[in-house]
Amino acid sequence: MSRNSPKKSVTLLFEKKIMTDSFQQRNAIGVVLLNLGGPEKLEDVEPFLFNLFSDRKIIRLGPSFMQKFIARRIAKKRAPTSMESYRLIGGGSPLAATTLAQGAALEKMLAGYGDFKVDMAMRYWPPYADETLAKMAAAGIGRLVGLTLYPHYSIATTGSSVDDLKESVAGSNNEFDLALVEAWPDQPDYIACLAENIREGLRQFGGEAVELVYSAHSLPKKFIDEGDPYLDHMARTIKAVETETGIKGYLCFQSRSGPVEWLTPSTPEMMAKLAAGGSKNLLMVPISFVSDHVETLYEIDILYRGQAEKLGMRLERVESLNVQDDFIRGLRELVLGACREKGWLR
Repeated sequence: MSRNSPKKSVTLLFEKKIMTDSFQQRNAIGVVLLNLGGPEKLEDVEPFLFNLFSDRKIIRLGPSFMQKFIARRIAKKRAPTSMESYRLIGGGSPLAATTLAQGAALEKMLAGYGDFKVDMAMRYWPPYADETLAKMAAAGIGRLVGLTLYPHYSIATTGSSVDDLKESVAGSNNEFDLALVEAWPDQPDYIACLAENIREGLRQFGGEAVELVYSAHSLPKKFIDEGDPYLDHMARTIKAVETETGIKGYLCFQSRSGPVEWLTPSTPEMMAKLAAGGSKNLLMVPISFVSDHVETLYEIDILYRGQAEKLGMRLERVESLNVQDDFIRGLRELVLGACREKGWLR
C-alpha cells in the first residue's frame, strides 16, 4: 500500500483527532461554583440541618466528640419549623436548580474565551465537592477555578466552602491546579446589576417616599471581633451601590438564631424603628444573597412582609440576581481574571 493511500490518510486523521481531543481536554478549565446547598424536598430538611450544625468550623457545640450528637438533637428540634418554611415556598430549596442555571449561563458566556466546564459544589447538601471533582477528573480536567457565590467573605460561608474544596482536592487521586475567587464585594458588573434592580424596585412605589433597607445574613459578632472581613466587604458593596444610585440605605441583619451575640440591628428591629419614625414604604435589598432561596422567598417575602403590614408599612423586595446577564457577566470576569493570574489565559 502506498504511503498516501486513502486508508492510511483516514487513520492519520483519526489519530490526529484523538490527539487534538486529548490536548483540548488537558487544556480545559473547570469552574466550580461554591454555595451552601439546601434541602430539595421536605424529608431532606432534617438531614440538611444536621450537616449544617455538624460543621465545627462555623459553630462549636460542646467538645468535639459531642458535635454530631448535639447537631442531631438541634436538627431534630428545628426541623418542623424549618419544614414549614420550605413548604410555604414550594416544598424545597430552589438553590441547586438556580446554581445549575447560573453555571449553564456562565459556561455559555465563557465559550468565546476557551474550553470551560462549569459545575457546582454545595457545602451541606449534594452535589458535594468530592463528587464534582470526580466528574472533572473523569473529563480530563486538571485546572480548576473555585468561585464563591458569596460576594462578601466570611469564614462561616466562603471560608468553610473553600476549606472543604481544598480538602477534597488534597484527598483526590488526581492532581488539580486550583485557583480561588473568595470575595468580590465591589465587582463592577455585580454592582451595576444591584443598582439597576434597586432603581427598578423603586419604580413600584410610583414616586412615593421609600426607605431602602439592605438586609444581610447575620453573623455571630465574635467572628467580626476575630477579624472576619464580612462587615468591611458589606460596606464596600453598599458604598459602590450608593455611588451608582445616589440613594442612601440602612443595613440590618436577618436569619439569626441561637443564644450567641449576633450582628445588630436585626431586620425586624430596623423595620420597627422605621415604622416608629413614620415610614410607610420599604424596599428591601437582600444584599448578601445572589440567588432566591428560603431567606428571600420565605423570610423576606412572607415573614417580613407580614410584619411590615402589621406595622402599617408596605414592603417590596428587589429582584434577586439569579441569572441576570450583568451578574453572570461579572462572574465571567472573575473567572477570566483568576485564569489570567494563573497564566492559563492571556
